[in-house]
Amino acid sequence: MDSKDMNIIWRQYNDTRDSNIKQLLIEKYVYLIKLVAGRLGIYLNQYVDLDDLIGYGTLGLIDAVDKFDLTKNVKFETYASLRIRGAILDAIRKLDWVPRSLRKKQKELDKAYTELESKLGRQPEESEVANYLGIDVNEYNTLLKEVNISNLVSIDEYTYQFEHIKDTKAEIPETYIEEKEVKEKLTELIGSLPDREKQVIFLYYFEELTLKEISAVLTVSESRISQLHTKAVSRLRAKLQKYNMPFPL
Repeated sequence: MDSKDMNIIWRQYNDTRDSNIKQLLIEKYVYLIKLVAGRLGIYLNQYVDLDDLIGYGTLGLIDAVDKFDLTKNVKFETYASLRIRGAILDAIRKLDWVPRSLRKKQKELDKAYTELESKLGRQPEESEVANYLGIDVNEYNTLLKEVNISNLVSIDEYTYQFEHIKDTKAEIPETYIEEKEVKEKLTELIGSLPDREKQVIFLYYFEELTLKEISAVLTVSESRISQLHTKAVSRLRAKLQKYNMPFPL
């Protein structure tokens, strides 16, 4: 169906709330669930099966179909993707996987990157970070896996305020200007990352590939991609802290 046909179907559903039309819309956009779940897998593949993420996301799609406002100048795909992501994250939060001890480990990891880079004048190696933390490389890799879920929750807590549908006629808020400044600095900092980490960040945030797709492109395991992502996020957050800027990814 082309966009004209879909507009007709949306108007019919808006007028009638017919359950058969609702089912048709859900089937039409079910692919969005797999896309969103696949992208969140970069944080969650060590904890939750993709099928479970898809199950959580289905609730978000149903909610999106029910609440979509045709009068807004917004594509349904954009609106639904945010609802799906929100539903998955709500389910993850209820599982309460991020104890205070894990948040503390995340802060220690960020501090290690900040202080070592300042001391060495370059990006620290894995062995150097591990040595700073008083652990071996295997324990360091385990730590990366553990803090990955912490990254997801802390990042979402910041970005959620920007992930709403803006009225195109509304004035640009001050927070938008602040976000723009952070993104400009972030772009600069991404360029300084080690090549592999830079590739993961580019493919995930700019090309919007899923964990599985990035794994195929870089020909390494999905767990290794998640690990590279965690290291890149910690490096970037540590760098932004030096500029008193929040981390927006």
